[in-house]
Order: sequence, then C-alpha cells, then structure tokens
Amino acid sequence: MTLRTTLINVAALAALPANEVLIVDCRIDLADRTQGERSYLAAHIPGAVYADLERDLSDMSRVAEGLGRHPLPSSAAFGAVLGRWGWTPGLQMVCYDAGPGALAAARLWWLLRLAGVREAAVLDGGFAAWQAAGQPLETAVPARTPTRVTLTWDARQVIVDHAALHAAPAPLLIDARAVARYRGEIEPLDRAAGHVPGARNRPYLDNLLADGHFKPPAQLREEFAAVLGEATPDQVVHMCGSGVTACYNLLAMEHAGLTGSRLYAPSWSGWVSDPSRPVATGNA
Repeated sequence: MTLRTTLINVAALAALPANEVLIVDCRIDLADRTQGERSYLAAHIPGAVYADLERDLSDMSRVAEGLGRHPLPSSAAFGAVLGRWGWTPGLQMVCYDAGPGALAAARLWWLLRLAGVREAAVLDGGFAAWQAAGQPLETAVPARTPTRVTLTWDARQVIVDHAALHAAPAPLLIDARAVARYRGEIEPLDRAAGHVPGARNRPYLDNLLADGHFKPPAQLREEFAAVLGEATPDQVVHMCGSGVTACYNLLAMEHAGLTGSRLYAPSWSGWVSDPSRPVATGNA
C-alpha cells in the first residue's frame, strides 16, 4: 500500500482495507463543545474513532500559562491517546472533520508530524465529501485493542517561545485567520484585535476550491509563492487564533511540495495574553 502523507480522497480511502488504516473523526463545533461527538455517535465513517479537539488534541489545563486557547498536549498525553485508539507504528492514519471551514483534522495531522509520524493524511473534503459520494456510514463505536505508544516531540517543528518570533534571523509569519480578524476590524474570541507586527495574511479557506476540496498542488504553490516572496518554506512559521486552523496552511504547503514550515502554537491568543506585546492593525 502506498502511504499517504498529506491528503487522501474519498475513493482512495474507501478502497483501503479496514485493517490497513486507522480513521479518526475530528468533528468539533466550538459553539457547542459536545456537538462533534454527538455527530460522531449519530453517524461516522465505518471504523472511525473519535478525537475531541480539547480533550485529545490540546491540554486545556495550560491555558492560563499564556500558551493560547488550545495549548499543545504533552507527548506522553498524545501517546496515550494514540494508544487508546490502538495505533501502531507504520499504520496509515486518516483524519477527517466536517468539511469546508472545519477545524481539527489538520491539527491532528500536524501533531502526528510533530511526533515524527508521516503516514498520516487528511480526507480531502471531509465528512461532507464522504456523504456526497454516497459512501456507507455506521453508528457503532469500534472496539480496538489498546497499544502502548511512546512519543517524543520533534522540537524543530514548533515554536513555543514568543520571543523566538523576532529572534535573528526572523521567520516569515503567516496568519491563517480571516482578513477582518487579521486587520483588527473584528475580534470575537481574543483579548485584542489585530495581528503580530510583520505577519502576512493567508486565510486558511483560501486553500480550498468552491466545492470544498483543496486546490491542486500547482495552484497552491503559485499562491503561496506570492505570500512568501523571497522567503523559503523553512523560514515560514504559521499562526492563527489558537494554533488549529494554521495547520491547514501548513498542510497546504506540504501538499504543494513546499516543505519545512513550522507552527507558532500559541498563535494570536497566546501573543495577546501579554498586554505589553505589540499589536498591528490594517494591512501593515
């Protein structure tokens, strides 16, 4: 089997034997924290386990430490989650969320990268694409045999120190939030409106076609080249509101062959936790 490392389409996922893939449902509704799991229990892709953004893919006990609204889990905690799902090294993982505009599948994909796991892909178009293709659904929660998983974070993949954003040589910071939030015109979630000075804006939804699928790699390369300018991919650090949707820009770059960019995990919510940090507005 050819391992998938960025995206996988519905037909390719449907063709995989059940014993050769671990499917993870990452649906979440931030307005109703229980809706994602309720949706999973009502209907999900056959064999899928469920990942909760705040319970499984974050450490919410550390919010007060200035690490953003969705602080990263420890490698031990994330390893325990993978063990609960019965993951073993080399097993293909496929993550999906609701579809266009959704949140957490790319976060899980990036956490796996952070742990050195490359055999992981996001379902292109998400649950919506699976449904639209008339693929089967089930309500049963799979009984998987737990495993023991030991992980170590690859520190090269993430910046957790706010000061590192402006250490020489300064990285190119790309903000994945919507234009209005980046410009500081609105801020529905965090303490202050605006963006980190010097950051450029690439809303994560710009990676998608009108039908909710990712744009072709060549188109993504061309569009990111306009944002990067003279910067190389390994000089890029992604951010958003809390380190979740920024992973879609990172995923899009990897899918386009622009490898080596990183994530500023605390993102805007972590940056503005300290009122002394500078804030820019508009397009500057």
